Order: sequence, then structure tokens, then C-alpha cells
Amino acid sequence: MSGRGLLEGARVYLSGPMDFVASREDEMKNGWRTRIGKFLRDMGCTVFDPWQKPEVRGLLEYGREGVDTAKSRSAWRFDDSPQGARARSKLTGKFWETLHIDLRMVDTSDFTIAYCPTNIYSVGTPHEIALCRQQRKPVLFVSPPVEFPSLDALRAHLAGDKKGTELLDALATEVPIKPNPEGIPSLWYMPLVGGESFFDGFGFDAYRKRFRWAESPLDTREKGRPPKRPLLPFLARLAEQLPKKWDATRNRYVRNDDWLLWNLQGARKGVVAEPHEDK
Repeated sequence: MSGRGLLEGARVYLSGPMDFVASREDEMKNGWRTRIGKFLRDMGCTVFDPWQKPEVRGLLEYGREGVDTAKSRSAWRFDDSPQGARARSKLTGKFWETLHIDLRMVDTSDFTIAYCPTNIYSVGTPHEIALCRQQRKPVLFVSPPVEFPSLDALRAHLAGDKKGTELLDALATEVPIKPNPEGIPSLWYMPLVGGESFFDGFGFDAYRKRFRWAESPLDTREKGRPPKRPLLPFLARLAEQLPKKWDATRNRYVRNDDWLLWNLQGARKGVVAEPHEDK
């Protein structure tokens, strides 16, 4: 991609569910972060990906996660005993490293991209979003449509089976399974993130040939319901011009000073800005 522009040297953190995705292995190798990371690096960005954490000087493997990391959670115990306290302490100590380095990446980034399907439970992602917004840094929030075509097909298949339909309805309530075909985000996220920072998809299809992305479920979902406001074209425009925000009082778009992208190009080593002389 030619003309990196405003995003040259920007640092971006990729936030989103990791523990309760369908497959950690597939998410790590072929998930949305892999594609977004390549897109952003091509624009000159430094990408902080929690699946591929940067090395920490003097602290080998600090906070690293892998496909089997979540399995350690099975050692958790609730019993009020020295054995239970020891097991809990071991896990909290181990995963403190992960929390620490992920939040430091958020803290170091210029903005965050967060992928938040409403059907996947996540705790770290809201924490990261809140930290980013507390620092008045932008969060580009992707809230995709959530549909369950297999559930609909099964319901149709069980149409004549009263008991089977009752069990399916009970399962949908217990899980719970809540379709969100418009991808409408949580009401709490709306004021936290800001109205102009929401997207209902990535828009991978327009860039798939350029980056030689193999066909995947990511493409199938977006082809079935093309995003009305895709993220990737927004990022391409961002390289040329900073986005504005809507001012409800003045009823028009105004400057968005959440976007502070440092201009460090050409500075002498160790010097981030030349001193100004009073005239």
C-alpha cells in the first residue's frame, strides 16, 4: 500500500476475546488479528498483538500466551483452605504477567482496535477499552452481526418434535443464545467509545486479493451480510486525514483531538522534539 501517511510509525493494540472463542488455535493462527496486523504493518504501523507479545528485556517469556494457556484455569479451586489458597495464588500470579503486559501494550499504543461480538464472553477486552479511553485515546470498535444459522436450521428440523423444540428453547435460554443481526453494541460501550468509532465489520473482501488472504469463515460472514461501515476503508482514509467527531450541540462534525499521533520522524537519536526558541 503506497503513501503510508499519518499512520507511519503509529502503534496499534488489537483487543478482543481470546479465552472463550470457539478455537484458540484457529484464532491464534487465522483470526482477525492476523489480517488486521498485516494490513496495519503495510501502512507502517507497529502492531501489538496479544497472541504475539513483544519480548521484554531481561524477562524471558514474560506474559506469553499459547493455544493451551487457558487449560491452566482448570486448576482453580474455591475451597477455603491452605490448598485452595495455594492453587488460587499460583494462578493469579501466573496470569498477572499476562494482564500486566497486555495493559502495558494498551498504554504504549496510540489507539486500539477492539473486536467485540456480543455473543462471546470477555473480561480483558472491556478492561483494555476502558484503559484506552481513560487516556483519551481512540478505540475503533468492531461489533459484527451475530446470527446462528445452524440454530435456525435445527429449530426448523425439530418443528414437528414438541419435546425437542422445548429442549432447544431451554438450551437457548440457559446459554443464553441471543442473536444480534444488526451488531448493535452494548449501551455502556456507546458513550464510552463514542458514536463515530463503531464499525459493523472489517471489509476484508475489498482487500483480500491484494493481501492474498485465503477464503475463511470471516469472509463468509461478511459476504452474507456486507458491512455498512467497514473498518479497513476507514483505516485507509485515516492514513490521509484524521477523522472528525459529531458535535451534538453544534450539529456538525468538529475536530477530534483524541487522535494524537506523534510525529517523531527525523528526530535525532534520543530527542523526540527540537526545543523552540522564543522570538
